[in-house]
Amino acid sequence: MQPDEELTEQVIAWRRHLHMYPELSFEEYETTEFIVQQLEAMGIAVERPTPTGAIGLLEGKGGPGPTIALRADIDALPIQEANTFPYRSQRDGVMHACGHDGHTAILLGTARLLAENRDRWPGRVKLLFQPAEEMNPGGAQPFIEAGVLEGVSSIIGLHLIGTVPYGTAGIRPGPMLANTGRFEIHIQGKAGHASLPHQNIDAALIAAQMLVNLQAIVSRQIDPAQPAVLTVSKIEAGTTFGLVAGNAHLLGSLGSLGDDWREKMVASLKRIAQHTAALYGAEAKVTYYPGIPALVNDPGVAAVMAEAAEAVLGPGSVFEQRPVMVGDDFARYLQVVPGAYLFLSAKKPDQEETVPHHHPRFDFDERALAKGVAIMTRAAVRLLTQGEGADDARVASG
Repeated sequence: MQPDEELTEQVIAWRRHLHMYPELSFEEYETTEFIVQQLEAMGIAVERPTPTGAIGLLEGKGGPGPTIALRADIDALPIQEANTFPYRSQRDGVMHACGHDGHTAILLGTARLLAENRDRWPGRVKLLFQPAEEMNPGGAQPFIEAGVLEGVSSIIGLHLIGTVPYGTAGIRPGPMLANTGRFEIHIQGKAGHASLPHQNIDAALIAAQMLVNLQAIVSRQIDPAQPAVLTVSKIEAGTTFGLVAGNAHLLGSLGSLGDDWREKMVASLKRIAQHTAALYGAEAKVTYYPGIPALVNDPGVAAVMAEAAEAVLGPGSVFEQRPVMVGDDFARYLQVVPGAYLFLSAKKPDQEETVPHHHPRFDFDERALAKGVAIMTRAAVRLLTQGEGADDARVASG
């Protein structure tokens, strides 16, 4: 099943509408209403497990079979768009700068293609239009708690990327995306006159030393073969000229591919921060906010996704994706049922430099939308027709 020219144009139109009217995490009310309208126009039953986000329910006519889930994220980011094309964001300070408008359009296109071909597949499909992927904690966990995965044997999803040539896709069995977490460090020193530093405890100096010391966690305390990252992304200290900073505030994030290494990193973070402050007679309070778990693809379902992508994109188009130290709350679904997540290239061929995700000028090649529909549809039908779950996927794809 491939999208025809009319459906391809429709998917692009859906994407452009969504791009023009983006909404932030857990505020996707209009987006959800738009999705519901499109699904109902296709004759697809809809459920609303949370205030924003929707579930489409499709029954096949090919006999009994498993229930699978397909997921797209629907939220945008607090970014002022710098693009000038006609369908640029119409909302100040909000932009689809990560491709979620494309993911939503792809899943709508997949829904229509599956609905129009119900007699060609058995079982049941749940279409998850999930809010708040960009927020932690995000929208996946409320969906799970609402029971959207009940009876589901496997789940698939994809993400558009612009870092590899158009017409390729990346996936790997096992860990593919990192677990994530955020931290805050408050340093309490002693403010005073800048010309009398011996009477004070300089929180700015301590923050600078702490920044350097924290980098040793990844470089000296984590196995070099284990991907890990720690970034201090914001430092604030002091109030004005002529005054030693009495306090400082650091914000940062960390991630790894293994939960055991995350625990080690958090323990080291607290120890190094507190001891660095103590060296100078100050105190440091460290607060850690757990994020999402690592995204771990099921080998059997990943093989199905890889086969589908290669069938659509051509021989040699699918590569083994190296682990990437970003997170996606699709990982929460994979803690409940087997599934897989695929990266689909949407890089513009005329783009001289790669504009990264979350950038004010982010955009992608819309030709990738039809490819995404074809890949998701093919993988879904394969999972539905080969038996119950990932074990059968391994047999069929081995």
